[in-house]
Amino acid sequence: MSKAPQTNIRVLRERVKDKHCTFLNGLSKEVNLVWNYCNELSSKHTERTGGFMSSYTMDQYTAGATKEGLNIPASTVQAISSEYCTRRKQFKKLRLAWRKSGGAKRSLGWIPFKKDAIVYRNGQIFFQKKPISIFKSYDLRGKIIKCGSFSQDARGRWYINLTVEVQIATINTSTKAVGIDLGLKTTAVTSDGGQLISRRYREFESKLGMAQRANKAKLAKTISAKMKNRRSNDQHQFSRLLANEYGAIFVGDISSSKLIKTKMAKSVYDAGWSQFKTMLEYKCHEAGVVFLEVIESNTTQTCSSCGQKPPSRPKGIAGLGIRQWACECCGVIHDRDINASKNILRIGLDTLAVGASQLNQGRFEPLCFSYGE
Repeated sequence: MSKAPQTNIRVLRERVKDKHCTFLNGLSKEVNLVWNYCNELSSKHTERTGGFMSSYTMDQYTAGATKEGLNIPASTVQAISSEYCTRRKQFKKLRLAWRKSGGAKRSLGWIPFKKDAIVYRNGQIFFQKKPISIFKSYDLRGKIIKCGSFSQDARGRWYINLTVEVQIATINTSTKAVGIDLGLKTTAVTSDGGQLISRRYREFESKLGMAQRANKAKLAKTISAKMKNRRSNDQHQFSRLLANEYGAIFVGDISSSKLIKTKMAKSVYDAGWSQFKTMLEYKCHEAGVVFLEVIESNTTQTCSSCGQKPPSRPKGIAGLGIRQWACECCGVIHDRDINASKNILRIGLDTLAVGASQLNQGRFEPLCFSYGE
């Protein structure tokens, strides 16, 4: 009997054509109204009872709202209350921020929906029986849509976010493995010498500063959006190349939470490590590639040839400017980032080897993967 194909949940984002902005802006104001009602209702319930109101109980208070003149469907009202309860639990607050429909600090538009509220047909999304045209970049035919939302960016453009099922490749024929070192000057360097250089903020920094000093808010938003889109495009292309070429990918566990408090904050935000790792992880999952985040401590200071930590190694913040160094123990000259990525590759392969040995003892589920250097 053949095994059913595995699936993965993925969010596809499509741009909505500008002619629908007025319609969506009107619906977003009603969404804000329902959100604020849930916010007030929940806070009063907590003050009286000391407990949080569930989304099921909240739905009983919002039942029949569409019959009183709201244009959003009942499923959207329920999705709003469900999202509200989720965020209230996440942030552990008695009352969340109000959603504002007007003024300079208005909230960006957001319209959630469930799968029964939309239909995809002939290249259009039908919401509330109204056709909404989109700029298609994905083939949505045959996709199982779970839920989604309409969302607005800072420039007032609308997008539709669709949660769909994507089939996962069960067989990956590549036997190559690679380690990736994440950095600031070069966003990503592989153990094979591949590089991702994406310093988009530095590229547009002067233009963005001029627009901000001239109080040209619209131009500043346009430049920021262009910067973000180009960075995302760079990371999408590089992560796709890696997922297609390798059978196992190992990335260092570097975190930006500490570095953003230093003078390197601009470069840390510009690198976008978290976004890149997220892209790489879901693409590896869909392609049947092993993805593992490993501890990268001392990978820069350790020689990838002999495994020693010679006195000539780069140390601390003062050593960040050292891009090449020679190991005094074995005499090998290292590129700083490639040496670190080779050590990350070694740690990743050792981790898989330990997992395989424990598998032989019956402690883990089978790993459908074979690798070679």
